[in-house]
Amino acid sequence: MDSNPFAVLSLIVAPAILTNATSVLIMSTSNRLARGVDRARDLSRQLEETTDFDCTEARRRLNELTATEERTLLLLHSLRSFYIALGAFASSAFTSLIGAVLAPAQLAMFVVPLEIAAVVAGMIAVSAMVHGSVLLLRETRIAVQVITQRAANVRERVRQGQPLVNDLDKQV
Repeated sequence: MDSNPFAVLSLIVAPAILTNATSVLIMSTSNRLARGVDRARDLSRQLEETTDFDCTEARRRLNELTATEERTLLLLHSLRSFYIALGAFASSAFTSLIGAVLAPAQLAMFVVPLEIAAVVAGMIAVSAMVHGSVLLLRETRIAVQVITQRAANVRERVRQGQPLVNDLDKQV
């Protein structure tokens, strides 16, 4: 590493860039979570105002509420993974920085463990980021399934000539 000044720089910059990417994922996932919570509240309110739970719309809303609950739980777990990644990337960058400062002093007994700690923290961070991303993919799949079911219901109602607005929709 002493012969290549870019090696130390890349050990510090790579986690810093990945920290920024993780922060962006946290912000967008937080926004998705907030929208999911709002949707769950709206569906709950609509269901609480319903007296006929056997009607198609009430059952659809209950199914959507169940899907929204599952989505918000996935988003929460995803956020947790991204926060772990964020902390691990920051730890990796900071540990690399300390190692880079100590390396010229020829303190191998400190530098080698710091290098190992930085790599381990980076591996934890990347793993957490990948895990959070997989959870986001699962959440997105559920959202698309709900939209697909809803679109199929609307198409069926249009095909049968049924009105698209009913008494439950007017309660909103």
